[in-house]
Amino acid sequence: MDGKNRKDINIGQEVEIVKKEHQRTGELTQGQIKRILTKVSFHPHGIKVQLESGEVGRVKNILEEPS
Repeated sequence: MDGKNRKDINIGQEVEIVKKEHQRTGELTQGQIKRILTKVSFHPHGIKVQLESGEVGRVKNILEEPS
């Protein structure tokens, strides 16, 4: 599942994000969502989140539902 719809994104989910500095290369970073930063319900490039590690980027893939 991609991360373009805010309703699909929940705190605690395991996701892959692309950080701003990696947008050109498409390098993905994996982690758990700590905060959801995008306020709108849909974003064509992915919902922006902050991971537990503090890294910020747009969700590209949702790996699992929160436990």
